[in-house]
Amino acid sequence: MQRRLPAVLAVPAVASVLVLAAGPAAAQVPTTPVPPPASPTAPPPSAPVGPQPLGHAVADAGTGLAVVRLLPNSAPTKSIIPGAEDKLPKQSAVELGFGLASAQANSEAYLAFEKSIAQASPGGIAVQGASPQTPGALAQTAPPNNAEPRTGGINPPSSPLDTLVKAGVLNGRVQAQWSDTLGPCVNTISDASTELASLSALNAIPTLPGVTDLTGVFDAPNLDNAGDLAIIDGLKGLTGPLSTLGGVLGGQGSTTGSLLSLPNTLSARSVVRLVDIPGSPNKAVQSVSTMQVAAVKLLAGTPFEVSINVVSQPTLTVTSTGDKATSTVQYTAPVLDVVQGGKSLGRLDAANPKLDIPIGIPLPTGTAVPGLDKLPIIGGLLAGGQGLQDALANGLKKLDLGVIRLSVAGLNQKSEESTQPFKGFQLGATARMLDLQILPTDALGLPNLPSALAQVSLGEQVARAYAPTGGVICGTATQQPVNPPAPAPQGKATPPPLAYTNAAYQAVPIFWTGTAMLLVGVVLVAALPNRRRPATARTKPKATS
Repeated sequence: MQRRLPAVLAVPAVASVLVLAAGPAAAQVPTTPVPPPASPTAPPPSAPVGPQPLGHAVADAGTGLAVVRLLPNSAPTKSIIPGAEDKLPKQSAVELGFGLASAQANSEAYLAFEKSIAQASPGGIAVQGASPQTPGALAQTAPPNNAEPRTGGINPPSSPLDTLVKAGVLNGRVQAQWSDTLGPCVNTISDASTELASLSALNAIPTLPGVTDLTGVFDAPNLDNAGDLAIIDGLKGLTGPLSTLGGVLGGQGSTTGSLLSLPNTLSARSVVRLVDIPGSPNKAVQSVSTMQVAAVKLLAGTPFEVSINVVSQPTLTVTSTGDKATSTVQYTAPVLDVVQGGKSLGRLDAANPKLDIPIGIPLPTGTAVPGLDKLPIIGGLLAGGQGLQDALANGLKKLDLGVIRLSVAGLNQKSEESTQPFKGFQLGATARMLDLQILPTDALGLPNLPSALAQVSLGEQVARAYAPTGGVICGTATQQPVNPPAPAPQGKATPPPLAYTNAAYQAVPIFWTGTAMLLVGVVLVAALPNRRRPATARTKPKATS
């Protein structure tokens, strides 16, 4: 059966990519909690009938094509536990994810259709940790089993969020499978994928001022008043405010000038399945997150365009056999070549995980330098295409106000042995293909600036697997039906005795007791023989004369 995911499950499915990165080895996939019985002696709300599968498996995988974070690590994490907010890491003020693929499996789910969930969502948003439901998700649940996948597409309409993320046509494919007799022992339990024609992120940086005149606001700590005035005059000469990096970014609705864009088709896929364990008839639980992308562009269509060529595609695979010794996390780290103006700026890989691209403005000097067309200096090029090193050799002076930091996020994994809901071993990991951060320098003298202004993550991957000790048993157990409790007798029930509220209730038994004693007395009187007293001699009175 093909159906849309209920509202109670839509939020956890979307938020799995945005939130689960904080705890990759959580015990269970979020599902509907089991309601407690009304009475301790009451029977369970539902009991399985007929053959039941022996296999137990809990796993999920999530992949996000792009996640934009504004003011990362700036908002406190809310908690209902007193004192926990101070211990939890801070989160972003706003998180916006796009192109999310989520696959989940949970043999212990309370509701039957929650055992397998596959969802492809156009996006999700979280404001200080609160994630509302997003429409347009493509989903499939099991059981009943789905022999064929469900596919569909969505063309996101224009909205005020286009300044942050603008996407083309999005296609999704989902399939959820579950056997009524063998449970998770199917070919693939859950499979979700999204494919995007194009994507652009951060056409503007809303955390920076949207005006060109910063008089009275700009105050660099390492410059005197004359230096501050020189920077203010230099910012006034730019064609746009700092929020557009001095006019380089195109702003809302622009097809060029995005800080980050992916002009070619990119795809994300999340899969949960069972795999063979060597030398054992049982199965292992495996979660796989993959992403396919050819190239990434920075500042596309501008004189400062930077190409990031993806040499090696990232793949995250987590496999749990139920035993710590044989459970594994396999990660194929991405390899990225960064090129600007036909020259290599560096390579990003596990050995070189970070690369900084400076953002600066030219300082007034007496030497005329060609190529300064009222635009900032980004990377190793001027606006006219001239190399920065040649311009510096000719007397150019510049001041770096910010940095575009590129990095490949390292693998983060956690594991633990658990006994609930069954004894086994759980393993989880997170990774990102590319992180792009806008970092201010000390020279950007604006008040109350956080350590990072914005962050875009490409290929955010989460995978978790939890298997019972010894692996998943693929078989069927015949369960004897449990006899229901004897029904209560039907008909008119005996009313309970009335409560004694005053002395008037004692009159009724006293009355009937006195009546009974009276009747007994009458019977006794009637039954006893009648005794007559003996006659006595009477003296006849003498007659008088």
